[in-house]
Amino acid sequence: MSKLRIGLIGLGNIGRHHATYLLEGKASRCELAAVCATTPAKLEPYYQRKLRVSTDALELVRSGAIDAVLIATPHYDHTTLGIAALEAGLHVMVEKPISAHKADAERLLEAAARHPEQIFAGMFQLRVEPRYAKLRSLIDGGELGQIQRVTWINTDWFRTETYYASGGWRATWKGEGGGVLLNQCLHNLDVLAWLLGMPTRVRGFCQFGRWHNIEVEDQVTAYFELPNGATGTFISSTGEAPGTNRFEIAGTRGRVVLENNRLTFTRNESDALEWSRTAQVGFSKPDVWNIEIPFENAANQHATLMQNFASAALDGAPLIAPGQEGMNSVELANAIVLSSLEGETIELPMSGARWEAKLQELIANSTLKKETRAVTADDFAASFRR
Repeated sequence: MSKLRIGLIGLGNIGRHHATYLLEGKASRCELAAVCATTPAKLEPYYQRKLRVSTDALELVRSGAIDAVLIATPHYDHTTLGIAALEAGLHVMVEKPISAHKADAERLLEAAARHPEQIFAGMFQLRVEPRYAKLRSLIDGGELGQIQRVTWINTDWFRTETYYASGGWRATWKGEGGGVLLNQCLHNLDVLAWLLGMPTRVRGFCQFGRWHNIEVEDQVTAYFELPNGATGTFISSTGEAPGTNRFEIAGTRGRVVLENNRLTFTRNESDALEWSRTAQVGFSKPDVWNIEIPFENAANQHATLMQNFASAALDGAPLIAPGQEGMNSVELANAIVLSSLEGETIELPMSGARWEAKLQELIANSTLKKETRAVTADDFAASFRR
């Protein structure tokens, strides 16, 4: 097999983006063979492309016409469609989140474990951005010393009421399973876990429908602790403009800051804790070097991950974003919200069943009357690099 025949399920904003670069041949060894959407109007542009066109995802999965699926549907469908595709012998790439909540993610991962011969990957495109790769190199190489503190102010996710009205599933417990954490910030939560490992516990302070007519969280401040005792905060909002995106990691050998498309490293000439133990005066601190670390933005991040997915399926290449690691960001998002609702610190790993029960309670008690209307999304790609 020289190419991986891909069936794309879901033609919302992100689904259409995937279709575009696949049809343009930007992901080598990937052939868009089929598209599926429950809204027939979304399929009209694809009839002339000699693709298999379907309104029934399960029929497509079982058709034998494809080797793999790219699932880009609303969140709750990720689990059921992912399991069906794995059971049908297909390779699976799932858009974020891999599932709407941890218990569903556990079910999906169990299915993937039953089919180890098939590739299961998550669409976490920030992992191919050079800025984050360089941060990981600094951490893994010990350049920052012992990590002491992490702060990510990630509030440049401003969304209007029109955005939330673009789909009946958006910003509802029943349709999406969460708000800014599960939708906008999931890539950032993935990066946190990818760079630093999973926290041992979290405490969330969320506000629900603070800035919009929605029932899920649109303002969040979370505190977390890493296994080495380092502390961290993660702050996000869809109601703040102009917003901030500042990612800061402090260690005993210096501080690195990613902000305004610049990566700066203030490097201590000696380890701060060693300096503290050996200094003969009370107010001195190590001299520093101020270094700017250059990077270029990745071209076609999603296409890069799809190309890697195809190489894994066809050649056994290692995955950049294994689907199993998609559990981390889902768990963090769920735990922060659960912590806020219950008013307590959540130890990780948390019980997926506990959050699932709470989520079902939120769905059952929902009184939101959702307005929906058709909107344009011509600036959708602007959100990819946050």
